[in-house]
Amino acid sequence: MKKWLIGFLTATIVLALAACGSGEESTDKEKADSGSSEEDKTIVVAASPVPHTAILEEAKAALKEKGYTLEVKTFQDYVLPNKVLDEGEVDANYFQHVPYLEAQKKEQGYDFVNAGGIHVEPIGVYSKKYKSLKELPEGAKVILSSSVADHGRLLALFEEEGLITLKDGVVKESATLDDIAENKKNLKFDYDYEPALLPQIYNNDEGDAVMINSNYAVDAGLNPLEDAIALEGTDSPYVNIIAVRSGDEDKEKIKALVDVLHSKEIQDFMLEEWGGAFVPVNK
Repeated sequence: MKKWLIGFLTATIVLALAACGSGEESTDKEKADSGSSEEDKTIVVAASPVPHTAILEEAKAALKEKGYTLEVKTFQDYVLPNKVLDEGEVDANYFQHVPYLEAQKKEQGYDFVNAGGIHVEPIGVYSKKYKSLKELPEGAKVILSSSVADHGRLLALFEEEGLITLKDGVVKESATLDDIAENKKNLKFDYDYEPALLPQIYNNDEGDAVMINSNYAVDAGLNPLEDAIALEGTDSPYVNIIAVRSGDEDKEKIKALVDVLHSKEIQDFMLEEWGGAFVPVNK
């Protein structure tokens, strides 16, 4: 009798403990599921200051209506936004054009994809000494950024003006200084500068001409449409995109982000805010 009673009590205690453990596991799982659901409603994007961050800030309200919270992390350089995306610290980044993305994938081994093109930033050439590229003198010093992916854009402008000739068969978008076949004015190209420093170099009156990305030009108070002595056309293939890790482009929150950035509301904002210095696209 005593043995039976002891066995019964032992079994009861074991069952009670098992039930408690099961409840705790269930509660923990519910918490995890809840946290995962909440996380899926938050979109974290790494971006450049102008215009990327400003555009994303404008998109927050529309995304909130769709049930998403947008967090923007602003970076001043072209290296960290891809690094934090690769490390999983953000869901996407918005700062680079397609040729730069492809170059970074090749150099760094990033497994990124283009989730959608948002706008074009026509690159410009600025000078305090001359009013056009044709006015540049023999041996003029032209300052470029250290971003080789942007060099083809500048070379295309110079070739259109008849100042240089590129080698036969060279694709302009990927052209480098080594692809120059003829340099009619013996122009000197200096490309040892970070893109963000170029407006300062221009203001310091260094060189005869300075290539400046429109985002940095606008951020420094320049108007590309008025101040540039040469400006890339709006049909540029250098579309700034939303980049994500491969496979994430199919996530609902990424689709929602791109849809909002493609909306007429956001595209009108770009045109009104910067007067055409940044051109919206929808592809």
